[in-house]
Amino acid sequence: MAAASPLGAQDHETKTTAAVTTTADPKPQGMPPPDSTTEGVVHVAGQAIAYRAVAGTITVGATDAEDARLAYDGKLLPDQGVELPAKPEDRPATARIFYAAYFKKAAPGEVRPVTFLYNGGPGSATMYLHMGAFGPKRVVTTDAQHDLGAPYRIVENQYSLLDVSDLVFIDAPGTGFSRIMGRDAGKAFWGTDQDAHAFDRFIRKFLSKYDRWNSPKFLFGESYGTTRSAVLSNDLEEVDLNGVMLLSQILSFDDSADGSDANPGTEQGFYLALPSFAATAWYHHRVPGQTGDLQPFLKDVEAYALGEYAAALLQGADLPDARKQAVAEKLHGYTGIPAAFWVKANLRLTGGEFSKYLQDEAGITTGRLDSRYQGPHMDPLSRDADYDPFTNAISAAYAAAINTYARTDLKFGDGLTYKPSAREPGFQWELRHEVPGMGYPEGSVNVMTDLAMTMKRNPKMKVLLMGGYFDLGTLYFGATYEMKHLPMPATLQGNISYKFFETGHMVYINENALGGLHDTAAAFVRAGEGGR
Repeated sequence: MAAASPLGAQDHETKTTAAVTTTADPKPQGMPPPDSTTEGVVHVAGQAIAYRAVAGTITVGATDAEDARLAYDGKLLPDQGVELPAKPEDRPATARIFYAAYFKKAAPGEVRPVTFLYNGGPGSATMYLHMGAFGPKRVVTTDAQHDLGAPYRIVENQYSLLDVSDLVFIDAPGTGFSRIMGRDAGKAFWGTDQDAHAFDRFIRKFLSKYDRWNSPKFLFGESYGTTRSAVLSNDLEEVDLNGVMLLSQILSFDDSADGSDANPGTEQGFYLALPSFAATAWYHHRVPGQTGDLQPFLKDVEAYALGEYAAALLQGADLPDARKQAVAEKLHGYTGIPAAFWVKANLRLTGGEFSKYLQDEAGITTGRLDSRYQGPHMDPLSRDADYDPFTNAISAAYAAAINTYARTDLKFGDGLTYKPSAREPGFQWELRHEVPGMGYPEGSVNVMTDLAMTMKRNPKMKVLLMGGYFDLGTLYFGATYEMKHLPMPATLQGNISYKFFETGHMVYINENALGGLHDTAAAFVRAGEGGR
């Protein structure tokens, strides 16, 4: 875990009069690079969509009060009557947030929706959704394989969401071309709540800068971006969102395949992971006597996970040995992991252990974020998977694509480093959350209350949950479980729709799934904008 280095600052002198203190050059950390505007055309479903692209930055403060003093470029607004400290590191923390916005050249009077998109991490840039899912260009990788290195193919994206909505891809503070600076900048922006507050301020400034307050508004977050979306949707209290799209969701960290292991007595991470373990075993032909399709198989596993398996785990030390053995045999039948191994593990396997042991006798580590991927063991004697073959298979292609595309097509980034991740020496993320009305509870982060509060306050807002069956990082069954347990009236459950794919965490890696992702999201936007 490590932090992004602040940009070098440009000092400025101050001038003082008897009446008011002003600054000669109120740019706390040097001028941001100028915005770049370009034009292009993308073809979606046979329709030629001409668009204007803006690549630029908007600067936000670490508090509402500080943010209100700042113009879009980070300069102090006129007549602030304040004097900035001489040393850049002593000045209030700010985040210069990079975005790439795509505006369809619409007919006069047409009101277009606007969708704000971001990846997760935490500490990840939004190069994956931008260059893999919905931007006007995408990078092509071979599904479920690690391709040869560059050159990678960057092609027109016939699945771009520009056919139904204008798009704003946002790099989180300290990632991509975004930078943080000032006093305690990491502490000010790197945390569950701090991060969501920064996105809230960015979105409000964007709506003002481009006069989009009266447009239908949607959020699209992936992975930790879904955690952000829950908090952000509640932060945007005076903005009635039309819809929230959640891809590869995690709202309560106890619901991950590895969450319960560090929190004894919390069992749901184990039984919610079982369907994804079984799906992975099915894909790799590890299920004993495997026959039939995936869906009927998963329905059986899901019922067992919430029934007999959950009941057995909840018994703890009172579970009889004979019952434990029977459960272990059943788990073997679903996952291919020997019953003796399940007994030795006390019926509890983490995602990392499953990835290591599913194909252990062949010396193969199974992927985590997309368990269709695989690679050789790093350490044959390790307890957990040492790496994720999926991440290693696709990261280089996306890094090459965004660096090429940003500079060549968007005409932005010359002389700047694009940071795929903020996780460098010094990076620390405050993984705690102030639950609305409850303060800071002990335990792991859970933002389910935030999403439920948004849906209660905005009862016509719709939510779309999507994901992949072969994702051991954010479980499809765990995400469904979270939705079914949102603290809100049961009638609001009708506002939630679901779509899952036979892929992993980044469902758009598979072109057929990408087409389905586009069609599902596009239909959701069309239905959501109709309420205005």
